[in-house]
Amino acid sequence: MAFNLKTKLWQTGALEWWGFIDNEDVYLGSREFPNPPEEGDEWIVRATGDVFRIVEGEIVKVGHQEPPEQLW
Repeated sequence: MAFNLKTKLWQTGALEWWGFIDNEDVYLGSREFPNPPEEGDEWIVRATGDVFRIVEGEIVKVGHQEPPEQLW
């Protein structure tokens, strides 16, 4: 998968997205991860409430909110 991002990304067999950010493996979500990711995209990881944005080709954590309520 070549997305032209500077952040190293991978997807697990469980279809969860992970990235290597600030020398750590960081969970980026599953269905909420934008595919394909593009400059300026922003999303909230439902499981953690972490907020990420793509800035200058890198995925950066821009905040944290209360995770959205799960309906199932």
